[in-house]
Amino acid sequence: MNFQDITFVVVMYRSEKVIHECLRELPKNLRKIIVDNSGNEKLKKSIEEQYNNCECYLMDENLGYGVANNFGINKAETDYVFIINPDTNINEEKYKIIISYLNGHDFAIAAPQIIESDKIYKQNKSDRKIIEVEQVPGMAMIINKNKFNKNYFDENIFMYLEETDLCKRMRDLGERILEINVGVHHLGGQSHGDYDLEMEKSRNWHWMWSKFYFNKKHHNYLYSFFKTLPNLLSSFFKALLFLLIRNKKKSVQYQMRLYGLINSYLLNKSFYRPYKKKPF
Repeated sequence: MNFQDITFVVVMYRSEKVIHECLRELPKNLRKIIVDNSGNEKLKKSIEEQYNNCECYLMDENLGYGVANNFGINKAETDYVFIINPDTNINEEKYKIIISYLNGHDFAIAAPQIIESDKIYKQNKSDRKIIEVEQVPGMAMIINKNKFNKNYFDENIFMYLEETDLCKRMRDLGERILEINVGVHHLGGQSHGDYDLEMEKSRNWHWMWSKFYFNKKHHNYLYSFFKTLPNLLSSFFKALLFLLIRNKKKSVQYQMRLYGLINSYLLNKSFYRPYKKKPF
C-alpha cells in the first residue's frame, strides 16, 4: 500500500453546502469519484470545473448509499478505496499520516477516528497507532478491494447499518477491521442538506426497516422480530400519544418508524424515498 494506491469515493445527496469544503481539503493529486444521488447537473459541472482529478457521476434516481458507493468503488482502478461522507474533512497531512500508520498491515476495512462537535468515535484508549476492532463508523473508511470479491455494500439497504453489515461480513470471513489513531472532523447531520420533515420521515422509516433487516440477515426472522418488538410497541404508543397532544411532527416521526417496521416484517423491500414515494 502506498500514497497513490487509493481512490476517494464520495456519495452525495443534496450536499451542495458541504461538498466544496470536503473536496478542497482532499489530496489534489489523487483521483476522486463523486456519485450524486440527487442528479444535480449544475453541481456536477461546478465540481468538474473547479477540481482536478474529480469525476462526478449522476445517478438516474436515488438508490441509496450502498448502491452509489458500490458504483463508485467499481469505477476505481486502485486496490484501495477511501469512502468519505461529503461533510467529512480529510486534508493531505492527515491522509499521509493515516496511510503511513497502515503501511504493512493486512486488513479488509480501516478507518480513522471520527471527531464531531459533541463526541468522538474512539475505541482506542491507548496510544497505539492501530488497533483491531469489531466495526468502524462509515463516515470515513478505507476498503481493501482485494478482500471483497466485488461483494461490497448490501444494496438491499437504502440507509443505516450498511457499514455495520459490511464489517460483520468481513469479520465472519476472518478478515481484520482496524481503527487508526488519527482523528478527522465530521460535521454531523449535514451531508444530505437540511433535515426538514420529509428527511425526518425517511430517516425514521429506514432506521427501523434496516434494524429488522440486519438482524434477520445475520440471525433469523424470529430473533429479529423479538429484537425489534419493543421498538414496534414504543413507536405505536408514542405516535398515538403525540397525536393526542397535537404534536404532529413527533407523531409523524413515530408513525414512520412503525411503517418501516411493519414493511420489514412483511419482507417488503426498502422502498421509501424522500421527496418521492409515500409508504401509504
